Amino acid sequence: MTRIGLLSDTHSYLDPQIFTHFEACDEIWHAGDVGALSVAEQLRTFRPLRIVSGNIDRESSDLPANQRFELEGLTIWMTHIGGSPPKYNPVVRPQLKENTPNLFVCGHSHILKVTRDSTMNNMLFVNPGAAGKTGFHVMRTAIRFSLDAGRVLDMQVIELGKK
Repeated sequence: MTRIGLLSDTHSYLDPQIFTHFEACDEIWHAGDVGALSVAEQLRTFRPLRIVSGNIDRESSDLPANQRFELEGLTIWMTHIGGSPPKYNPVVRPQLKENTPNLFVCGHSHILKVTRDSTMNNMLFVNPGAAGKTGFHVMRTAIRFSLDAGRVLDMQVIELGKK
């Protein structure tokens, strides 16, 4: 079993509560728009970090645009601008159809959403919303869950407070 702490759209602000909420996590995933690279470094020092760049990160970092990997019997694809079922980003959609992951993680919209997409082999779509203070969202959010033997378990939404 691997416990995951997932956040996105920090926009250079890392809430100290993250360290308490993700204390029991084995890995942290950041779905882009990190902002200051010091945010990534703080997370990387705390736990192993899987991270992608967002539209505000591309010019200032060497963060990958995508991460596609296998963990606990699941194929995971994490990118920043993924869209949302059924309206995926036009760049993402053909790749999803050709090689559908079990779990698709993205950020960008600042809208927390977790759903199964029956048009994509029942793929689990996860957007943790925005953990930072920049953007139109009202509540800052993150997600914590576990992966175990091909299953996603114990998904919890964490409200970090109003921005």
